[in-house]
Amino acid sequence: MEILKNLVIVESPSKSKTIEKYLGKDYKVTSSKGHIRDLATSGKYGLGVDLEDNFKPNYKVIKGKSKLVNDLKKEINKSDYVILATDPDREGEAISWHLKDALGLSDNYGRVVFNEITENAIKEAFKHPRDIDMDLVHSQESRRILDRIIGFRLSKLMQNKTEGKSAGRVQSVALKLIVDREREIEKFVSEEYFTIEAIFKDFEATLSKYKNKKIEIKTPVERDKILNSLSNAFTIENIESKEKKKSSKLPFTTSTLTQLASIKLNFSASKTMKLAQGLYEGKKVNNELVGLISYMRTDSTRLSDSFVKSAFDFIKANYGKEYVGYVKKVKEKENVQDAHEGIRPTSIMRTPESIKSFLTPDEYKLYNLIYIRTLASLMAEAKVLATSIVLDNNDYKFNASGQVLTFDGYLKVYGDFEETKDKILPDFSSYNSNVIISKEIKATSHFTEPPARFTEDKLIKELESLGIGRPSTYVKIIEVLKERKYISVDNKKFVPTLVGIQVTDKLQEFFSSIINVEYTSKMETDLDKVAEGKEVWYELLKDFYKDFEPLVDEAYTKMEKESPEETGEACPLCGKPLVYRHGKFGRFVACSGYPECKYIPKTTTEVKKICDCPKCGGDIIVKKTKRGKNFYGCNNYPKCTYALWDKPTGEVCPKCGGLLVTKKGEVICSECDK
Repeated sequence: MEILKNLVIVESPSKSKTIEKYLGKDYKVTSSKGHIRDLATSGKYGLGVDLEDNFKPNYKVIKGKSKLVNDLKKEINKSDYVILATDPDREGEAISWHLKDALGLSDNYGRVVFNEITENAIKEAFKHPRDIDMDLVHSQESRRILDRIIGFRLSKLMQNKTEGKSAGRVQSVALKLIVDREREIEKFVSEEYFTIEAIFKDFEATLSKYKNKKIEIKTPVERDKILNSLSNAFTIENIESKEKKKSSKLPFTTSTLTQLASIKLNFSASKTMKLAQGLYEGKKVNNELVGLISYMRTDSTRLSDSFVKSAFDFIKANYGKEYVGYVKKVKEKENVQDAHEGIRPTSIMRTPESIKSFLTPDEYKLYNLIYIRTLASLMAEAKVLATSIVLDNNDYKFNASGQVLTFDGYLKVYGDFEETKDKILPDFSSYNSNVIISKEIKATSHFTEPPARFTEDKLIKELESLGIGRPSTYVKIIEVLKERKYISVDNKKFVPTLVGIQVTDKLQEFFSSIINVEYTSKMETDLDKVAEGKEVWYELLKDFYKDFEPLVDEAYTKMEKESPEETGEACPLCGKPLVYRHGKFGRFVACSGYPECKYIPKTTTEVKKICDCPKCGGDIIVKKTKRGKNFYGCNNYPKCTYALWDKPTGEVCPKCGGLLVTKKGEVICSECDK
């Protein structure tokens, strides 16, 4: 039997070859293809958790992965030493622990982490193997158990009492934000207000104060009174000019990357993360597979000292020493995980243009965005000369302001993403008098507007600012809300459906103490304390469960079951009303007498939807080739040509956002595992 010196296990097969090349002939690199185990569905309520024994979890090998586990065991038997090199976060730490436990590793293993897939980073990481961080594992474990308990118990409740199919710790709070916003919009009453501007030869000034008190004009009577009090002669009361500095943005976190990619590139969050995953794991550049960006699941903005030094040298050489900036010190939020850096290119020397030919157009756009943002974050501040003027007209104060860019600083590279347009005021020192005459004084009518519906990027920003969820969860949360038909998308804006509103209202009726922003945010902080070894994981779960379970019991007893909407027609078999129901594949018509009567009109039966199309958001359905072979494609064909030979499971890959498919009895990612 051939004896291997070192066996390395990573998560994704796509980066195995790159890492193996860097490590050399003494190493063999293989992949777990993500998680190998998950909670079983045994025990009370099918939770896979022993509620009486400190919430001890019962794990089982994920369906379709038994062969992979056995193959890994065979490789271990041929190896002297095993290195667990899964991703550098909670989830990665948990995967490493599951591998250690399931594969029977004792003292012949080490755990290594790296933030980028480059030769230097890999070799340096392998010099410093460590034990598995059980605090991180317990944090992930607690999160998973918590989500299982809430998800299983509340989902079954919703299925029993409403047309909804699921509920979740973070999912339901995100839905509540969307529903609450919609109700704000519905209740909003628009009000008229007025602004008054004075038009001069070279500029315009806006009325802001009366006798140094802020003024608001809400009625035509107030408007006319002011207009009648004004003359065309304005006195220059004050002119002030001063230099102002404008700082660049910080390097990207997961959430800020998905937000700006949505705004500037029109990428969905799932598309952004899928592309970023590919850039991280590596692209072939000059016949060499190289990781182009650092790890893309992070809420830290920190950059390594070595990268900062190389970036400063690059800026000095290419733009001049006056463009060299500084490392911004920011007060990170309490719950920021600083195990790795912000999202950055692995080499500042690898400019977007130098590798453009090796990337797809979308990969290039995202890499360019990451590269430019990182470079700009380390460049000097831009400088503007800002001028403001205050004019007086019978105690009414008018203001005008302008600015001129005097030094472009970081805007030299970031100007396409953050423009600073000159707005020039005239040189008032050239005026012969401190009194100037207006050409016109005009009033303009406006109406207050309701708060805007959430777009994908705005919802992610809101969740992050409230401390709800984690960077790795935002994409999945939004996808679940769409899949469950809890929200629809109108012009990129989220609109809650009737079912989404119904589920939210029921949850708030009985679980408002748990399904709310404050509780969910506090729970995230407590889970972080577990990761830091400051909180005992099962005590946290005990405290939660003693309050949660009585609420579930009460809801099963007291929650009224929602009646489905009637179509106005009677069932031809039993005479009972036909109703609209919401199934896994969308809305359909059925008999209200189910399960005694199982009538479903054939004409209303929809083609079964398997999942959302990751390319356009349409429905993935079963199709047939001309020869009768099944494949899985988008119902928006020919506008969308997305198609797969292997059947999607309906779930997305937690790593890259690609669709999970079943192939030869195994569940694999359609993108990662190509």
